[in-house]
Amino acid sequence: CLSGAAILAGRIDVNLPVVFSTSDDDVEIADEAVCGEIEEEEVTGAAAPAPEPSLTRSVVTDLDSLPITFSDISRASVSIRSGIVRTPCVQSHFLSEIVGANVYLKSEFRQFTGSFKERGARNAIQKLLQEDERPVGVIAASAGNHALALAWHGKQLNVPVTVVMPHVAPMAKVDKCRKFGARVIIEGEHIGEAKVLAEELVASEQLSYVNGYDDPMILAGAGTIGIEIIDDCPDVDAVVVPVGGAGLIAGVSCAIKTLKPDTQVFGVEPEFAASYTAASKAGKPVPFDVKPTLGDGLAVPVVGPHAFEVARHYVDEVVTCTEKEISLSILRLVENEKMVVEGGGASGLAACLPGGALDRPSLKGKNVVIPLCGGNIDTTTLGRVLDRGLAADSRLVNFEAVVSDRPGGIARLTAVLCEEGASIKDIYHERAWLYTSIDQVRVKCVVELQGKEHAMRLKKALLDKGYPLNWCIDDEPPAGSSDGFFQHVTA
Repeated sequence: CLSGAAILAGRIDVNLPVVFSTSDDDVEIADEAVCGEIEEEEVTGAAAPAPEPSLTRSVVTDLDSLPITFSDISRASVSIRSGIVRTPCVQSHFLSEIVGANVYLKSEFRQFTGSFKERGARNAIQKLLQEDERPVGVIAASAGNHALALAWHGKQLNVPVTVVMPHVAPMAKVDKCRKFGARVIIEGEHIGEAKVLAEELVASEQLSYVNGYDDPMILAGAGTIGIEIIDDCPDVDAVVVPVGGAGLIAGVSCAIKTLKPDTQVFGVEPEFAASYTAASKAGKPVPFDVKPTLGDGLAVPVVGPHAFEVARHYVDEVVTCTEKEISLSILRLVENEKMVVEGGGASGLAACLPGGALDRPSLKGKNVVIPLCGGNIDTTTLGRVLDRGLAADSRLVNFEAVVSDRPGGIARLTAVLCEEGASIKDIYHERAWLYTSIDQVRVKCVVELQGKEHAMRLKKALLDKGYPLNWCIDDEPPAGSSDGFFQHVTA
């Protein structure tokens, strides 16, 4: 049976003869269909008109020349379906209210290893098995999700897996790779140095290297998310995809634009790892000076050339998000959806929240699908990120106040906090670094509040009581500041 989404999209001739085989791995059709999806190249008749190109999208006349086509994604959909989770795409009531659109979340973090990477990894290994029934093995350089996915599916398909991981790789992920039976080699201070050794082993041990975001089979596997989105949400108006090496958005955009050309596809990358934006400006992949970011899974210094070549022909626009927006998106998902998602996986939502780059009138009231592409976040990191989210939401506020160093000085301050409904999380008083009256002391407080309006009421109450303040609720640190962002306010 044909996909209803594909027929509605006007991409399929329903009179085309179709013959299905009984094997999941070997689907035959007269003019080829895969998993009920007719390959775009084989469709006869007039094609649907292409949407108007945007400033960030290129137009080509021969999409068959790209590293992957919809045919590859369709084949991947059949190849991997028995080994991955068909994740749900469900509307979020609370986030829809916050964003002002009908927000649908596709929970890719529910894959066994916690990320969408399983789709590409399984597809790549399946392709290798088609070419060689007894492959020597596969190898990859990865610090996280790709290594886990490759290790797990290598074990499931009886293909030896080697992963070269840098010293900065989280130990929890290193241990899981070993439990999955992969040979783990720790080498290099970063992923670039790890990749050098991996390439040496390719030559010396005849292993097959699988690039986590640029191998065509990885792109095709990731693109199966797009097919599922159209099947589950045929009226989708926009899809917002996190961008790192661009493999995910390349595959998803190819599938979405083939099945429903009028759907907009947006990419979101952290402002500290804006390698796709740099590539778009240069017209080709170029190095970007990546800085540490909460979206560490997206911190790729150069986008993949294959991925970029595909994505730039289908993606409508790529925007950036701030660290504050990422932390807020993680907090919103935990509080409203009871979902634990890593920074990179939550970046798509980050851009849609109020004040984000995609908080724009054209998307209000529209059907917006956001893939949550990973949930592998360390518990210690999660705690820090949630605190940052609370601070960004003005529900966790720190300030300094100058009080009398006589008995009752701090008690009077805490009485004001009590009257205003502030819960003290931390308090510390400092005598040595205050160069005013000898009978005064500086008190540093961290308090829990209900939001920005509550914070403003507390600030006004303290100023009205005559307390000189250093108040730190500014949205962003000043230029050149790497951390603290005190605003000096005096009574």
